[in-house]
Amino acid sequence: MSLTHFDQKGDAHMVDVSDKDVTARIAVAEGHIKMEKATYETIAEGRAKKGDVLSVARLAGIMGAKKTAELIPLCHPLPITKVAVELTLDPDLPGVRVEGTVKTTGQTGVEMEALTAVSTACLTVYDMAKAVDKAMEIGGIRVMLKDGGKSGRYEA
Repeated sequence: MSLTHFDQKGDAHMVDVSDKDVTARIAVAEGHIKMEKATYETIAEGRAKKGDVLSVARLAGIMGAKKTAELIPLCHPLPITKVAVELTLDPDLPGVRVEGTVKTTGQTGVEMEALTAVSTACLTVYDMAKAVDKAMEIGGIRVMLKDGGKSGRYEA
């Protein structure tokens, strides 16, 4: 198996997708951010000094998905047709679970956009609460579902 982002000489390049079929594509990614119980309670009760943490993080995740091609050097700019970012408070972490769903109709998948949405949302939660909890931990970021295109369906 070879890595698609390297040519025969081993140089990095953007994959040529011009011969691929245009198909409906979807990707779902997940991740989480763990924090101190007091930080969790501050966010859950809406007492964060910077504002509504979950709403701002949701918007940041959507923006992150839309900017993926600007951040990841070999990603194709894609006509994204949907981005949804769900943030769920989880007292068992304690922290926030994040799920990002991205759709397009195109010649390449949207896994990177879903991963970027989740990462950006988690980073935004960190940014908004770091004044009270610098030890927050972001983790578990992975693709849960990818469908569409030649390689078919993948589910974690």
